[in-house]
Amino acid sequence: MLYSLSAGRGNLRGVTEERSAALDVAGELRHYLQEARDGVLSRLDGLGEYDIRRPLTPTGTNLLGLVKHLTSIESGYLGDCLGRRSPIRLPWVEDGSIWDGADMWATPGESRADLTGLYQSAWRHSDQSINELGLSAPAHVPWWRENHRDTTSGALLIRVLAETAQHAGHADITRELIDGRGGQDHDDVGDSRWWASYHARVQQAADAFEHH
Repeated sequence: MLYSLSAGRGNLRGVTEERSAALDVAGELRHYLQEARDGVLSRLDGLGEYDIRRPLTPTGTNLLGLVKHLTSIESGYLGDCLGRRSPIRLPWVEDGSIWDGADMWATPGESRADLTGLYQSAWRHSDQSINELGLSAPAHVPWWRENHRDTTSGALLIRVLAETAQHAGHADITRELIDGRGGQDHDDVGDSRWWASYHARVQQAADAFEHH
């Protein structure tokens, strides 16, 4: 029995090692990053210029600003920080206004087409960087605190994925505040009556603590 258990564990270890060796880590990270990128842009679908620009939270969160911010993230971390400066320059980076929050909202002179096009160009450059460099290339982030600025292309890819997924969630909530349109699985979960009932159940549970 002990021999069988040991042999089984050995076989399992072998299978796990084979699967790990076959796993394309960079490909998996890029796959989920692309899903998040597409999700962010999809939140703009069907909305007019006013709704994609207007601030929906006290801190000014807005849909087109999220796109603009993620363009800066891609261009910085997976471009400049890898020594692969993008041929497409971002005005708010060049003039330094990014440090005053200029990458979080769209000016009247910045069109939806221009900003979404810049985002797509930035992510294509990011993908080329990872294709050519892999995950272990040296990287340097000058705006990080001292003694933490040297890192790798893989660490920065993970950073960009985390940032994009986070802001994709912000975009979902922002869109829902505009016209009630939920995330991608909204209609699969239930119709408007189901969601109204669900909302009422959540509210009822919260009401139990209203005066505590």
